[in-house]
Amino acid sequence: MLNRLFVQCPQCQTTHFISFFKGAHYVCSRCGHHSRLDPPHWIRQLCDRGTFRPLFANLKSLDPLEFPQYRQKLEAATQAASGWEAVVTGSAEIGGMALALAIMDPGFIMASMGSVVGEKIARLLEHGADRRLPVVMVISSGGARMQEGILSLMQMAKTAAAVRRLHERRQPLITILTDPTTGGVTASFAMLGDVSIGETGALIGFAGPRVIQQTIGQKLPPGFQTADFLLEKGMLDIVVPRKHLKSTLVRVLKIHRTRPFPQRMPAKEKPLS
Repeated sequence: MLNRLFVQCPQCQTTHFISFFKGAHYVCSRCGHHSRLDPPHWIRQLCDRGTFRPLFANLKSLDPLEFPQYRQKLEAATQAASGWEAVVTGSAEIGGMALALAIMDPGFIMASMGSVVGEKIARLLEHGADRRLPVVMVISSGGARMQEGILSLMQMAKTAAAVRRLHERRQPLITILTDPTTGGVTASFAMLGDVSIGETGALIGFAGPRVIQQTIGQKLPPGFQTADFLLEKGMLDIVVPRKHLKSTLVRVLKIHRTRPFPQRMPAKEKPLS
């Protein structure tokens, strides 16, 4: 950031008027880089005005393992994020359609998944299942939160089980994968969506490209682990620029509203009489 009038693209260093940059949804007009957004910006961009209502906002991270300096990091992250945890959950409307919404905040310890993140995601999925609401998630994360050890890794199984319950109630999970989506989040609920939408240029993977290259000792192909690369390999359904994200989301929600999932086929067919 240069001052209150200008902002600099972190990728190509182009300087933009902040008012124009906001009008472009924080996307660089020169290189197309999509800057990271915090939950309030995502809510304003995606949700119908005045419809977002927070859920489970009272859940706060503790320090169960008494990890060195973890309490101080939590306090600093809470102040920087205006009291948010690494994920914001709530109910909202998009295009007049009710849904449950989760938005991860990379400004809160890189949106790492600790016990509270897993609990809020699981509760939101159960909220959607109980009320028969579709669930939309805007995902950005550095992975599991190492300061909580095995308690963090347990959230992978918990959130995956909650996704299963949502599917059993015939409600869709729509995941929007933004930069970066990595680690245990990618290995759990992020890749379990019925519709997976990648944001242009987003880094999506489990381990980072540098770690993979050092491990296998081979040069990686161009664009490895970007949203477009994953789309080509069949791991995403669509890659959408930010300015078209809401309209795309509205179309997807309308399709699932007018064409509900078919009933599950019986495990064993009845014998012919």
